[in-house]
This record gives sequence, C-alpha cells and structure tokens, in this order.
Amino acid sequence: METAQSAHIHRKHGGWKTMPYILGNETFERLATQGLLSNFMVYLLEVFHMDQVSAIKFINIWSGTGNFTPLVGAFICDAYLGRFRTLAFASFASFLGMVALTLTAVVPALHPPPCPKNQHPSNPCLGPTTGQLGFLILSLGMLTIGTAGIRPANLAFGVDQFDPTTEEGKKGISSFFNWSFTSFTVVIMISVTLIVYIQTNISWALGLGLPTAFMVFSILLFWLGTKLYIYIPPEGSVFSSVMQVFVAAFRKRHLKLPPQEELPGLLYDPPMRATTASKLPLTQHFSCLSKAAIMVDGEIKQDGSRSNPWRLCGIQQIEDVKCLVGIVPIWTSNIICFLSIAQQGTITLSQALKMDRHLGPKFQIPAGSIAVISMLTLAIWLPIYDRIVVPSLRHFTKHEGGITLLQRIGIGMLFSILSMVVAGIVETKRRDLAINHGKTISVFWLAPQLILTGFCDAFNIIGQVEFYNKQFPEQMKSLANSLLSCSSGLANYLSSLIIVILHHKTRKNGHDWLDNDINAGRIDYFYYLIAGLGILNFIYFLICAHGYHYKGSSTNLQVVGDDMNADGDIELNSTKHLNH
Repeated sequence: METAQSAHIHRKHGGWKTMPYILGNETFERLATQGLLSNFMVYLLEVFHMDQVSAIKFINIWSGTGNFTPLVGAFICDAYLGRFRTLAFASFASFLGMVALTLTAVVPALHPPPCPKNQHPSNPCLGPTTGQLGFLILSLGMLTIGTAGIRPANLAFGVDQFDPTTEEGKKGISSFFNWSFTSFTVVIMISVTLIVYIQTNISWALGLGLPTAFMVFSILLFWLGTKLYIYIPPEGSVFSSVMQVFVAAFRKRHLKLPPQEELPGLLYDPPMRATTASKLPLTQHFSCLSKAAIMVDGEIKQDGSRSNPWRLCGIQQIEDVKCLVGIVPIWTSNIICFLSIAQQGTITLSQALKMDRHLGPKFQIPAGSIAVISMLTLAIWLPIYDRIVVPSLRHFTKHEGGITLLQRIGIGMLFSILSMVVAGIVETKRRDLAINHGKTISVFWLAPQLILTGFCDAFNIIGQVEFYNKQFPEQMKSLANSLLSCSSGLANYLSSLIIVILHHKTRKNGHDWLDNDINAGRIDYFYYLIAGLGILNFIYFLICAHGYHYKGSSTNLQVVGDDMNADGDIELNSTKHLNH
C-alpha cells in the first residue's frame, strides 16, 4: 500500500515564482471574457436586432449552460487530464470562440443589416437569419467549452503551486485568493468602462477584437511558466469516490453500527494521502453513511488495502461525502440570490437604455457601464469591512471573522432582497414620469439598487467562495469552484422560466410585464416578484443554516452561535457538546 511518504509530491519549483504567469494568465483571460460579455445584451439588441424577451432568454440559457459545464470540466480535469492540460485546451477553445464572435461584428454577412435611425415601429428591423444565429451559437459554444475547463481548474492550479502542509504554503494560498479576487475586481471595472465604451461609441469590431487580443496574451503567459509549475497528476474522479460511498453504505444498510468506543478497530481507516493537509474525524451525523467503512471478512487484502472500493470505503472518504451532503442544502438556498443578481445584466440594462445617460453636455455613459457602480461599492467596502468592521465585530463576538460564514451569506441575501424592492420603487417612479409627464430621469437613479447589489456581492458571493473552499473536502476543490457557477446557472434557467411564464400569463391589451416598450410593461412588478421569492428563500436558508455541521465537527451544532477559527474548523467547548 502506498504510504504518505512515498506519495509526497516533489516540489522543485512552484510557489510565488509561478504567480506572475498564473495571475497574469488569469487576469488577461478574465479581461477577455468579461470584455466580451459585459455589453452582450446591447449587442443582441442593437446589432442582431433581437427583441428584449428573446435577448434575455438567449443570454440566460447560454449563461446557464456555461455555468453548468464546469461540472463536466471538473470531472475531466480530476479524472483524466489534470489541471495544466485542462487549462491549456480550455484556453485555446476560448480563443477560438472569441475569434468567431469577433467575426460576427467584422463580417457583414454574419450579422443582420444595420437598422435605419428613423425606422418606424410598425416596420421592425430585420433579425438574424438561421445561418447568422447558428454561427453566433457556434462561437458561444466554443466559449462555453473554454469556460468548462478554466473555471474549475484555474484557482485549483494556483493552489497546487503551494504546499498546504506548511505555514508558508497556507499563507501563500490565502494571499493567492486575495490577489485573484483583486485582479477580478479590477478586470470587471475595466471591462464595464473602457471596453464597453469602445464597443458602444467607437466600433463593435474593435471592442470585441481587443478582448480577443487579451486572450492571446493570456495563453502566452500561461505557457511561459511551464518550467516553473508544479504538476499534480489526476487522482481519479471525485464523482466515482462519492458514488462508492453511497453504494457501499447501501449494501451494508442492514449492518448495525458498533458502539462508539469500538469503532476505531472495526472501521476501515487507511493512511491519508500526502496531498491531504488534514484528516477529518469520524462524525455522528449522517451515520448511515458510516456503515460503508465497516470491515467484513474478505474485504481487506494481505497488504492492508481494500479488495473492492464499491464495498468498503475509508473514514476520510466517507467524511468527505458527508461534507458534500451537508453543503447541498446551503448551496440550493443561494440560487434565488443569484436570480436578483442576474437581472443586472439584462433588465437593469434595458432600463438604462431608456434613461438619461449624459454626464455633461457631450459625454454619454454607455448603458453597459452602469454596472461599475456595483464594482466601486465592492472595492470601497471590502477594505472598510476587513480593517474596521471585522475588528469591531470581533471584539463583541470573539469570532475570528467577526461573524460566521453563514451569517455573512445570510446578510448578503437580505441585501439582494432589498435591492429588488428598491429597483421596483425606482422603476415605478421612472415609468410614472415617462408616461404622465414625458420626463426622462437620470440613469443615476439606478445607483441605489446597484449599490445594494454590490453589498450583496461583498457578503453573499465572497462569503460563498470562502465557505465552499473551507468546507469542501480538499480533493474536491475543482468541484467546489464549479458549485458557485451551478448556482448562477440554475438562476439563469429559473429567470428564463419566469420570464416565459410572465410573457404569456401577464399579456393584456397587447402588452405584458416585460414588453419591448418598458413604459408599456411593468418591470417593477417583476422586481417585486423576485423580492417575494427572496423572502421565502431566506426563510429556507435559515432552516438549512440552523442544521448545518461545519467540517470537522463531531457533534450536532447550531450554526448561528458556533465559534469557528480562521481555517473554518470548529473550536469545541464542553458546554457546547450535544448528543444525538
């Protein structure tokens, strides 16, 4: 049987030497993809002449698919290719997709003819042909393949460069996440300002061509560091490991779990891998899964290894699955939160197109750039939160993070609900002034809801990223990085479903809530509907959070009052022990 010593990864390079290449690659890749997508709604409306509902459904379905494919990418990455080769293939696929999408703006035959400025509403502009729409879908398909590999592998590949068994390595991983998020914030701000301005006011060809050029820099930087990287080979699919636990537990469902004091000698507990930084203790919750580790005659070979992984699983493997099972309810409770965030790139953008976007007598803010308000809120609030709010809260709560991760996620949910309520109020005001007084209000009326969305990101999204990376089993990091995307994907699909239903069920006198003419529609009702769903979802989240067990805890604990250290592990007091 392979020991931890013999399996230890030889680290000749890695560490901070690789960061200029990995962070540079990540930054340029994000600048490329975000530069393409930040203004995509406007591209569909103005270049491909889609109506509002069709454009929103198109974006939601594509975004939803793109947010689910990282699960497939994580499987291929962990089971077959490894992270380096996955990133290499995915980056090339993204580049091809960007080239194809740029061609839809450059080549006249690949998009509908321009619409005259004074086109009469009764004579709508020509929409895309089947061939033009097919080529657009092909380009987005290549981008989706790239997303499938890049999202689950890029952060995990960066973490691979540090040794998680040393203090220096742990600090390096923490700093890597900070630098990664900082670069992402900067990239988003550049995308929704400079790139969007070029696309809207200068040329779509140039505005899409620049991100494509950035992707070339991303690939070059990635390959320049090949001699310095640590390459961890694929260790097999985590999906197979998870299924083995369920199958083995089902086969042994009739066995009785021995008393707790007898468990150490009766359960299979092989040495942990060298790449695993810490070993999880056996927990009492989901005890039915613990039966998968009960050893019976004939299941252990002479060398101490198991004869059939589908009949016998190790304690660490079982505890990993328990972590995953416990996280699922928390994960599902965050889908509605993403539903409110998803409207920022579609419905909110449609509002901005109907508002006064002038900043001074000559300069007009591109509609796609209005999202920068959320990014500025995030950039300003995070240092304040980290340096002022957290230390102040820590003084009262005695908690290293000021508040628990689930409390942080819950606060973000409340901000998402509030943002939808404020968005509804603003839209009611905008619509009333436009219809009854013929006035066009300033686009900065959208600032309050965007600021609240920024706070939602700061609490909920960042809280989720930290929660999944701390609570997921170590060998499931690729899956953890995919889970956030899946939440967003489900929100996109749910948004499309709601829009289709509202488009048909609210139609009256030729108009519906999401009418192309937003003055004739009732977008404010749509916002209030999402807020109502958010309130119901928040109640569901509180129930899930109340019963959640942090990774490494061996007792049935309540989340809201737990003490958790900076690594996400429970610090247990004798007064907090609760028996099943």
